[in-house]
Amino acid sequence: MLDQLQRAQEISATGLAALPDAASSAPLVLRGAVADWPFVREARRSDEAAIDYLGRFYNGRPVKVLVAAPSEAGRFFYRADSKRMNFETASAPLPDVLKSLLDERNSDDPAAIAMQAISAPDYLPGLEAENPNPFVPPESQARVWIGNTVTVAPHFDVAENIASVVAGRRRFILFPPEQAANLYPGPMDVTPANVPISMAAMGDSELDRFPRYREALSAALVADLEPGDAIYIPYLWWHGVQSLDRFNILINTWFNRDEAAARYPFVPMLHLAFRAYRDMTPEHRNAWRALYDHYVFQTGGNPMNALESQHHEAIGPIDPVAIARFRQALRELFGN
Repeated sequence: MLDQLQRAQEISATGLAALPDAASSAPLVLRGAVADWPFVREARRSDEAAIDYLGRFYNGRPVKVLVAAPSEAGRFFYRADSKRMNFETASAPLPDVLKSLLDERNSDDPAAIAMQAISAPDYLPGLEAENPNPFVPPESQARVWIGNTVTVAPHFDVAENIASVVAGRRRFILFPPEQAANLYPGPMDVTPANVPISMAAMGDSELDRFPRYREALSAALVADLEPGDAIYIPYLWWHGVQSLDRFNILINTWFNRDEAAARYPFVPMLHLAFRAYRDMTPEHRNAWRALYDHYVFQTGGNPMNALESQHHEAIGPIDPVAIARFRQALRELFGN
């Protein structure tokens, strides 16, 4: 069924110096966007050449590694009997993990191995300078994702995202934010990477269990990327990722062109609201919904427009100290 999904819009991005203005409301595949990267050229030679190139920048700090048993078929997810993850985590030197990936390439029953979101400045200084990304703000920091044939469940980022394929092929399944309920999001208190994930299998194998997922798939976009390609993923768009080869490398960068979107810890705020309102009676929740629609989501327009200016909400400059206190209060509320 995934092969029948609508394809994401794509453009030839060879030589493109900036993200097109059209890239804001929907995903956009940027064909050939990073084809000239030295890292991509080495990866096209061989997996071993890509590893040798990466080793030039590695500073020796142990990296976090996720490993799932062969029985999990590469899907990083929850265990069937609990909210525990179905993978183990460990720290190891990067060359050791890369050797394990090479060794697993020829296995008939490989374990799933992944190193996710490795900070390039912290672990691979100099990598970004040799492989610059023209589509992201200069202060942004790249992260490196390395693994074999694994599947990451649909999730969202509280940021915009440019993901560039260096080695191997990747398939992205993308869902607009309004499909959230049809994706059957999981719990917020225990997650693989700090945001809820879709509990439905990526394809159509669990439609009897999750019938609304069919509607999500009807609204989904699919994008297949080769080495040298990149994809722009808008803010809060859900996306699942399938690594299709036994050795894969991707570099992504999160950023926000909307300053307000990056101002607060919005996922903990969502969790807080869930806790605050979930035990209310339906009529009380509906009453609060009307207030949120008016003030927050402004379904009737700016709530101050009909008022004289002297009666408008007083909005002063954002105080970073107050935001830091708010973040700390949320951490204490949730016990971390």
